[in-house]
Amino acid sequence: MTILQSLILGIIQALTEFLPVSSSAHLKIFPWIFGWETPDSFEVALHFGTLLAIVVYFFKDWIRLITAGFTVAFKKKNLGKHDKDIKQDGKMFWYLVIATIPAGILSLVLDWVTDKIINGNILFEMGLIAIALVVLGIVLYIVDKTAEAKYKYEDITLKQSLLIGMSQALAAAFPGTSRSGMTMTVARSLKIERESAAKFSFLLATPITFAAVLVDLKDFVFNTQFFVGVLSSFILGLIVIKFFLSYLRKGSFKGFAIYRVLLGVVITILILMRI
Repeated sequence: MTILQSLILGIIQALTEFLPVSSSAHLKIFPWIFGWETPDSFEVALHFGTLLAIVVYFFKDWIRLITAGFTVAFKKKNLGKHDKDIKQDGKMFWYLVIATIPAGILSLVLDWVTDKIINGNILFEMGLIAIALVVLGIVLYIVDKTAEAKYKYEDITLKQSLLIGMSQALAAAFPGTSRSGMTMTVARSLKIERESAAKFSFLLATPITFAAVLVDLKDFVFNTQFFVGVLSSFILGLIVIKFFLSYLRKGSFKGFAIYRVLLGVVITILILMRI
């Protein structure tokens, strides 16, 4: 893999990780189309770059959540009515923790099952990606168009957190589904407003992505390509997060849904041409 290829893949990772279009699918599609040889660990390395972007962008949020979470857990009796924000942040921290644990376990199981089913068959995998892109694109559009925007980030309940958390595990079972796409679709179906759905999705992704990086850390090759890919996905990732959250204050998921369907159709045509 060349430095230019790692740069391009880093940019692709940043542009697609936070949008509901499946970064993992794009990281498989481009090397497949152009015949690039990329190590499996490099995809996780690129996720490390966007993980850093999430951590940096939401750094103050995470510090506040973690601090409040342990304050609520160990000093609950000392909190009064004037500590409403601490209670809210503490509750949200433990919601994220509770939603992450079962989702992480289910994700590992489904990911293992999927790998066994695909078994290195690239055309079969591309077919699954195409189907997932189209199906979730349609579902995302319908759900986003019909669902109310009733709940904000601070109103999210434990039940909603668990449902959103479990949904991201399905992204591991169906290539091309998109973790952010799945979680945001479920969040919207639960009547959570768009910007809040995206923020919760990003925060929820942090611990699971961090765990994936730790698991594959031993396989990382710390060469120039690695640093170029990680740095490009990190820097551009910060910009994409800011843009996307700002866009969702007034915009919808319609454009992303249409893009998913069109990309799925293009991949299907390419598969038929290569059979």
